[in-house]
Amino acid sequence: MTDLAALQATLREAGQAHLCARLEGLAPPRRKLLARALEAIDYELVSELADLARTGSTPAVKTATPDLEPPALVPLRKEGRVAQDAERATEHGRGLLASGKVGYVLVAGGQGSRLGLDGPKGKFRVGPISGLSLFAYHARRLRKASDGGRVSVPWYIMTSPANDAETRAFFEDHGHFGLVPEDVFFFPQAMLPALDPDGRILLAAEDTPFLAPNGHGGLLTGLRSSGALDDMRARGLEHLSYFQVDNPLVRPADPLFLGLHARAEAGMSSKVVAKRDAGEKVGVIGRIDGKLGCIEYSDLSDELRHAKDDRGELRFRAGNIAVHALSVDFLDDVTRGNLRLPWHVAKKAMKVVDENGRQVERTGYKFETFVFDALALSEESVTLEVERAHEFSPVKNASGEDSPETARRDLLTLHAGWLAAAGADLPAADAFGLHPVEVDPLFAETGEEFAQRMPATPVIRDEGHHYDAP
Repeated sequence: MTDLAALQATLREAGQAHLCARLEGLAPPRRKLLARALEAIDYELVSELADLARTGSTPAVKTATPDLEPPALVPLRKEGRVAQDAERATEHGRGLLASGKVGYVLVAGGQGSRLGLDGPKGKFRVGPISGLSLFAYHARRLRKASDGGRVSVPWYIMTSPANDAETRAFFEDHGHFGLVPEDVFFFPQAMLPALDPDGRILLAAEDTPFLAPNGHGGLLTGLRSSGALDDMRARGLEHLSYFQVDNPLVRPADPLFLGLHARAEAGMSSKVVAKRDAGEKVGVIGRIDGKLGCIEYSDLSDELRHAKDDRGELRFRAGNIAVHALSVDFLDDVTRGNLRLPWHVAKKAMKVVDENGRQVERTGYKFETFVFDALALSEESVTLEVERAHEFSPVKNASGEDSPETARRDLLTLHAGWLAAAGADLPAADAFGLHPVEVDPLFAETGEEFAQRMPATPVIRDEGHHYDAP
């Protein structure tokens, strides 16, 4: 039962006295709802965030003129010793996968409202012919990694309070997409109150604080607090493959990446793609005052953006695609105490309830941490460059760049390329020059694997344009 007097004392001490008046003005049932929500808030943290809201900026986590350097990059084009090391790493990664030492971590807290979908973004049907959802695409890749069910593929999925129940129901309705239900571990990410420019907690309704997700950096502590880390230890996992729900081309069980990461004894590693050009506004992996992290586009001078290496490629080309590998030991170490990732502050126009109970629009601040900032805590790290067309085509916007249209286009183009390279007949191209063909991840994950499996005579359906696993 809520001790209303104690709660009000806490609110006044934390500089949130305006909420005392709101509590007193509500009818008992709604007062109880608001009091319960306010009791769950960490006011020591709110005080820290209030200082950021009042200054309207992030804390000083870097110098005014940081020393910026590109990462030590495992390049896309591998020659000589680099190619030999890649072959050995691939074999090592295959061993890790075959022995069940790898777990998979998916960030899936977003809603699909920007895509016209009412529900979790992972429900969005992205398959150009199959109509497979994003969740289904990822699940089929993990089923492929399970080697026909012979290897456990534990999957840790961070949802949000807004979509957790619907995500769980979607998996249940689809039989967990053929995965073992006990191997799928859901947990919602933490939420933080949004604050006004004076550092006061905003209200979404008369009896509800305005709460926003704490960013994908909250995954790290969420894995510990949810019990997922304990589950990983119990299963004997050594490494984790981290990816986000919106990229249907991602390869979570990539033996090369996992092998490079493990052989380097890295805490956290990254996949990157080459920037399209110097002007592409994307963060790049690099060193900031000696520490690995993500360099924002705006932090690169025009000179550094255009700087080339001895191969004529951009020095700062390692575009961040939110694909990482982490060792379980590293996750354990960084979350054992009070993990302090830098806060990223977003200033937004928010629809809130004012002191008179009216819906109004006010300026507010949301606070997030980002998982890539944990790279600075990793003593060893691998940065692997991969082909954008093969591994990165996110669904973020309703139209234009990074949209369903571009993701479906990239899937069709990639899979048509596999057929052509394997000497298979392509269906006629459509008006946009795209060949309507889609390869199920269960059948093949790469062009090389597709060519090897073609003699197996895949099951073909949907007018002969969709290749399933036999």
